[in-house]
Amino acid sequence: MAEDDDARAHALLPEEQLTNFFKQEEYRQRLASLAVENSNVISVDFSDLVEFDDEFARLLINKPDENLPILERAAYSQLQMEAPDYAETLEKVKVRIYNLYDRVELRKVGAPHIGKLIAIEGMVVKATTVRPKVLMACFECRRCGERQYIEQTTPILRTPVMCVNPSCRAKGPFDFVEEESEFVNVQDIWVQEKPEELPPGQLPTHIRIKLLDDLVQTANPGDTICVVGIPRTQTRRVKGGKLNVFDLFIEANSVSGLSKEPEVEPTTEELMKIKDLAKDPWIHRKIINSIAPSIYGNEDIKEAIMYLLFGGVEKQLPDIRIRGEINILLIGDPGTGKTQLLKYVAKIAPRGLYTSGKGVSAAGLTAAVVREKESNQFTLEAGTLVLADKGVACIDELDKMRPQDREAMHEALEQHTVSIAKGGIVATLNARSAVLAAANPLLGRYDPYRPVSENINLPVTLLSRFDLIFVIRDEPNADLDKKLCEHIINIHRVRGQQPIIEPELLRKYIAFARRLNPVLSKEAAERIENFYLKMRKAGGEIEGSPIAISPRQLEALIRIAEARARVALRNEVLPEDAEAAINIMIKSLKQIGIDLTSPEKADIDIILTGKPKSLRDKIASVLDVLVELQHIQGMVAKEDLIREVNQKYGIDEAEIRKIIATLIRDGVVFSPREGFIKKT
Repeated sequence: MAEDDDARAHALLPEEQLTNFFKQEEYRQRLASLAVENSNVISVDFSDLVEFDDEFARLLINKPDENLPILERAAYSQLQMEAPDYAETLEKVKVRIYNLYDRVELRKVGAPHIGKLIAIEGMVVKATTVRPKVLMACFECRRCGERQYIEQTTPILRTPVMCVNPSCRAKGPFDFVEEESEFVNVQDIWVQEKPEELPPGQLPTHIRIKLLDDLVQTANPGDTICVVGIPRTQTRRVKGGKLNVFDLFIEANSVSGLSKEPEVEPTTEELMKIKDLAKDPWIHRKIINSIAPSIYGNEDIKEAIMYLLFGGVEKQLPDIRIRGEINILLIGDPGTGKTQLLKYVAKIAPRGLYTSGKGVSAAGLTAAVVREKESNQFTLEAGTLVLADKGVACIDELDKMRPQDREAMHEALEQHTVSIAKGGIVATLNARSAVLAAANPLLGRYDPYRPVSENINLPVTLLSRFDLIFVIRDEPNADLDKKLCEHIINIHRVRGQQPIIEPELLRKYIAFARRLNPVLSKEAAERIENFYLKMRKAGGEIEGSPIAISPRQLEALIRIAEARARVALRNEVLPEDAEAAINIMIKSLKQIGIDLTSPEKADIDIILTGKPKSLRDKIASVLDVLVELQHIQGMVAKEDLIREVNQKYGIDEAEIRKIIATLIRDGVVFSPREGFIKKT
């Protein structure tokens, strides 16, 4: 009892004693700067408060509604000394508490925390528009004109029961007087557990955060934030009355942004292991062998995945941003382990999300504007690519997505942003996630004699945005089949294969390495430059010859070389990193029919436009003849066109018919009547 009395006495100390806290030089400067910034908000570091008076700090945690006003009055008293003229223009100073030492896990916030000051961390997944909320409502009696003010403390607007004028005492009607009422901006956001903290097999927990006044629009969907606030309850209304089960939300006191880099901090012992591993000259091979060890082979693909996990260095220039994230597409025959690779990467990445294209929509991938039931307001919900910001988004069955949904990925893959303009909400969200996607060939199995654009149901505009494309083919091979069979049987006998580096340590290794920003050495830059110029020169020696490589592949080479340097925890990209990047690029392009070992024959347009230069030349020939005949005849008979092109350019008739069908499908030409065609 005596201890309780002491605590109560301490809580009721006059503001003069707490004003000493704001007399510290740092806080005096902060208060003095309020006049310059035209603000009434001061930030207080909780650790400073603990150091000044740990007893009051404890009371602030347990009874913030009682003790926060005491702190605010103390701040205002000191402001009157620092800037008396400015203090007269303010009613109060708002105190925002930061760096609360005890942070509560999002899924553990519950009844014991109601009415206390807590800190939570999470990712913003949804946000409403900003709306005005009345704090002090003014009402005017229609009969006598008397005005009265009612403080609004509940979600439902409280109206007068009776006129306060003794000579009137009317029970209504009353008019709401907007100009005399006090309003504050309010916004609701929903914060969800960070992906890296989600327990295996559990659905993510989320909670509503109410932002008031200067805190509105301080967080957008996809942001990782720390919220200091007070958990409150709200009753649910049903037809028969109110339920005895309450909804929980947090009234925010402060919001601070956290680094988008996943916080996977290694212990001192793990850090020593990481640095020892980095010294190993075979570290790249060890990490490759630790990626999905249960899946046999696919060494080149696992090497590419290693580069994707570590990523290149992002460059923020004054005018543009150059992405550092690496995008990879796997095209594979059924049963080649694509899905297992994707799920493993989503698990091992410091921040990884997996989704399947079969059930995903454009809104689910990028962002959606939805109407909230309770307030009837539009809210902004983040999709997979936004939630995976600074992580890895694994998208399976990419070819099964609807074309209109796939189009939403174009901006996210190249610019790594998502732009929304719906329901009165115009926003640009960050989607700086590496993308690992998998798709099945259009005809069931990959046909090496067809270009990649004909093998897969994806537009070339999307294909060209992937840095590396790999084809996983299931072909009979006696030696390979025997080794694969032994590997699978061994897995079933010994319950899996132990990775060289444990998954948890590898996860922390990746997170630690991503903090480094390796720079291209002069020798590495020369190696990449020489390779690029050699490819371009070989392709341009003969006029009209195909282009072997484009600037997109040049940027991809730099990203891959930087990622390889990160794997070895180096701050400089060495020539060997550039050489490895060139080799993996050559292997990737060779799998889809572009052989850079013969640059004079290689044609990067297979990816960039979906059509090799030879085919584009033939299409141009068909269109030239069509235009000539159209000037003479108007409508051109299909057979006349085929005969004329065959005689003039020597193109096979079957190929001409195929080109005409493609042009009709693409809308370049149309058929006004049976057997005739005309240019659009």
